[in-house]
Amino acid sequence: MSDKGVRIDKWLWAARFFKTRGLATEMVNGGHVQLNGERVKPSRTVACGDELTILREQESFVVTVTAQAEKRGSAAVARTLYEEHEASIASREQERQKRKLHAAAAPKKRPDKKARRQIIRFVRKKD
Repeated sequence: MSDKGVRIDKWLWAARFFKTRGLATEMVNGGHVQLNGERVKPSRTVACGDELTILREQESFVVTVTAQAEKRGSAAVARTLYEEHEASIASREQERQKRKLHAAAAPKKRPDKKARRQIIRFVRKKD
C-alpha cells in the first residue's frame, strides 16, 4: 500500500467490483465509474476519503474509499477497502425487489403443443 494513492482500475479490481483489471479499465473508460462526481481515466489515483459512483450491470454503488490496495485479496479484505452509503444500499435493495417482482410476473415457460393449439383456436375465433 502506498501513501500516494492507487490507480482507480487497480483499486476497483482489488475491491472486487470487477472480475478483471481489464474489465475495470474498460468500465472506467466507458464512464461507468465517477470519482468525486467527475468522469476519470483509469490511471487516476484514488485516495482515502474519495467518493466513487460505480455503475455495474443493473446496480449502482456509491462508496467512500477507506483503504488502498494494489493486490486482490479475499472478499472479506476487499469489503474493508470501502464503505457503501446507506442510500446506495437502500436503492440497490429497492431495484432488486423490482426485478424480483418483474421476474415473477413473466411467464415461466413456453407453451406446450396443447397450449399452442388452444391459443390458435382462440385467435381464430376472433377473426
